[in-house]
Amino acid sequence: MTDPAASCPTDDRPTASAPRKRLYIQTWGCQMNVYDSGRMADVLAPLGFAPTTTPETADMVILNTCHIREKATEKLFSELGRLRETKAARRAAGEGMVLAVAGCVAQAEGAEITARAPWVDLVLGPQSYHRLPEMVARAARAAGAVIETEFPVEPKFDQLPAVAGPQAVTAFLTVQEGCDKFCSFCVVPYTRGAEYSRPAAAVLAEARLLVAGGAREITLLGQNVNAYHGEGPDGASWGLGRLLHALAEIPGLLRLRYTTSHPRDMADDLIAAHRDLPIVMPFLHLPVQSGSDRVLAAMNRGHTTADFLRLLERLRKARPDLALSSDFIVGHPGETAADHAASLALIREVGFAAAYSFKYSARPGTPAAGAPGQVAEAEKDRRLQELQALIREQQAGFNASRAGLTLPVLITGPGRHPGQIAGRSPWLQPVHLIGPLGLIGTEVPVTILTAHPNSLSGALATGEGQAHVQPRQEIAPA
Repeated sequence: MTDPAASCPTDDRPTASAPRKRLYIQTWGCQMNVYDSGRMADVLAPLGFAPTTTPETADMVILNTCHIREKATEKLFSELGRLRETKAARRAAGEGMVLAVAGCVAQAEGAEITARAPWVDLVLGPQSYHRLPEMVARAARAAGAVIETEFPVEPKFDQLPAVAGPQAVTAFLTVQEGCDKFCSFCVVPYTRGAEYSRPAAAVLAEARLLVAGGAREITLLGQNVNAYHGEGPDGASWGLGRLLHALAEIPGLLRLRYTTSHPRDMADDLIAAHRDLPIVMPFLHLPVQSGSDRVLAAMNRGHTTADFLRLLERLRKARPDLALSSDFIVGHPGETAADHAASLALIREVGFAAAYSFKYSARPGTPAAGAPGQVAEAEKDRRLQELQALIREQQAGFNASRAGLTLPVLITGPGRHPGQIAGRSPWLQPVHLIGPLGLIGTEVPVTILTAHPNSLSGALATGEGQAHVQPRQEIAPA
């Protein structure tokens, strides 16, 4: 087999005369997978790999998978079937392709992947992508697939290169991985491992580099991001609240967000950060999963609906303009019509600006997969449609409540139409307006004229109170 890795020099860096190799990454799932895909590209850049937009032109293809969504494995093998033909066509043309499967499906089902798709060259779990250069070199020498799905002793973040180059206006930054909660429906503890928090100094250093490259809004990521407990520069354990305070001091950084949180990990100092730090946006994603205490107990969530409501009361007292999104699972084993009604009642009581909702889908190896009381698929469909209709109604109402207001909007890029620019409200709503491209990377006051189901339209505010804005410029890292 002709393999692009075979032409790499022994020091794994491209020579001046060596052609650039092309890398295509397809990402499924959460923002953490998006972050991971970016870091895999960073790791492979010293080997000469540059991004391409189609797998047909790629010397290496990585499928970065997610095990949370329904039928994740089936979607993977369907894509691998198509890529088998692409890889064969490239081989016939005298060009090679390294095909890799990464992410949570790779972690959980590595052996099955290589058995069913022997044309796959690399299989690596989420904790192993810092080893990609070594794996590419091993694949060039190996007769079969190279698999890395162990949980390494050394944290992968210690082995990654620093982020570099221009950044988008908004950026993700992983600060925590893994989960110790073991919810009945969830594979994360098995695919991402135990909770691990990056040292605060490493997080701050990466954030400064992101801002120096042009990022103005950073979203901190973690499976349970508010369980963050990284070592601080002072040797003490820092919680997420203290980390937010340190990040807020970075010059040029305008906005901070974090996701995904667990109700059991909302510490007092984190709630206080919502009150004390204007840079922390008034939008919080806080998954509750169900409005039934009986189902929450079966899910092993460790909280009740009363706990959740008391927490929301404290958060709203700290930040009165706080808006909430959440996650809901319908049809968990044992869920009755009354349990489903309790979820609808909770949604009505809380009032959500948005939510993600899913039908329960069994994940092999999780406690709920073999639990009695599996709900019929048709009933799950009905319950999901009913819940989503209520959420859409609330989201539309929340968007409509912004009409007529003048909001600070972070301009993130051009819009879809000539002369249009697009941005984000403090509550993560897409906002479209007419304006110059020079405003990209700035926060400007926008009067909201029209609310749509999933976005807002507005116009630059004029007259007194117009904010002074400057074009985005690079900021040297401290």
